[in-house]
Amino acid sequence: MSYALLLVDDDTEVLSINRKFFEQYGYEVYTAENGAEAKIEIDERRFDCIVLDVMMPGIDGFSLCRWIKERCNTPVIFLTGKDAEDDKINGLLLGADDYMVKPYSLRELEVRIQVLIRRYSSTTSTRMAEIVFSPLRIDLQKHSAYYNSEKIQLSNKELDFLVTLAKQPQKVFSFEELGNIIWGDYIDSDRKTIMVTASRLRKKLDTYPGLENSIETIWSKGYKFSMSK
Repeated sequence: MSYALLLVDDDTEVLSINRKFFEQYGYEVYTAENGAEAKIEIDERRFDCIVLDVMMPGIDGFSLCRWIKERCNTPVIFLTGKDAEDDKINGLLLGADDYMVKPYSLRELEVRIQVLIRRYSSTTSTRMAEIVFSPLRIDLQKHSAYYNSEKIQLSNKELDFLVTLAKQPQKVFSFEELGNIIWGDYIDSDRKTIMVTASRLRKKLDTYPGLENSIETIWSKGYKFSMSK
């Protein structure tokens, strides 16, 4: 399975070296040279881990980490040239999951990323038994969706589509992301399949009062779940 990794650092040489290293290990690697670019990437994609430099112009790493943790449940590793204890404590209090001081071993960083991804995957699957946006309830263990107490008749792929979007409401999922998450991979010809699945799911949900337009098409980009709790 390929994991999506976001590297954020204002040093382009470091980004290039790190990107090549992690791509060799099979990661799908995205990069950002500042906090503003990172926010755009995080709004557009789902990442399995974010590796974040602390000292950056504009939005620093601490501020960006706070923004990330308010928005999504993604593990964050800080990379910094500072080894002061106060900086480490500050980062961890803001929600960072790990902290490495430069210079660092890329192999060790890769191992730490793997540990965090496994930890988050395990705790998420254990903790999240259902997703609720009343009157919609999705029981993840039973793999079923309900309108109040009435079961909504959905195919497995339609339900997978709904679960993927509902786990991160308001996030725009690209066709490629949906293909990779739901079908396991993505090729250009899958775009039509995704569009048909989205259309069928939307039609079924639209028959229930309060669920109309819950699956929103973002023109030329993908789809998002637009309900709020």
